Amino acid sequence: MRLSRCPAGQAAYYGRGPIQLSWNFNYKAAGDALGIDLLDNPWLVQNDSAVACKTGLWYWNTQSGPGTMTPHNAMVNGAGFGQTIRSINGSLECDGRNPAQVQSRVDAYQRFTSILGVTPGANLYC
Repeated sequence: MRLSRCPAGQAAYYGRGPIQLSWNFNYKAAGDALGIDLLDNPWLVQNDSAVACKTGLWYWNTQSGPGTMTPHNAMVNGAGFGQTIRSINGSLECDGRNPAQVQSRVDAYQRFTSILGVTPGANLYC
């Protein structure tokens, strides 16, 4: 659902938090799910670390974005890291839109999996 209300001003709904919550409709939905008025006060995501973490977990576990599954489901059900990219930023990066950014994400993911001593799995690209 696209939301036309921008009580904090159109420029206020930019990416914040660990999964870069963006757009007024995402601030509204996250706020509703968390019981916080993020539509009127989107700055809570940048000024309150607990709120920032909660919005990141909310998106990771409940939103598919431009993808077909949540990022959490992509990882636990074997679809792979590439599907997390699609669910979070796929409309901007996947299908050849920004291959350098996708490569940067895959490189970072592979560095983290190496540090943790786990295999990155298959399907790293969207």
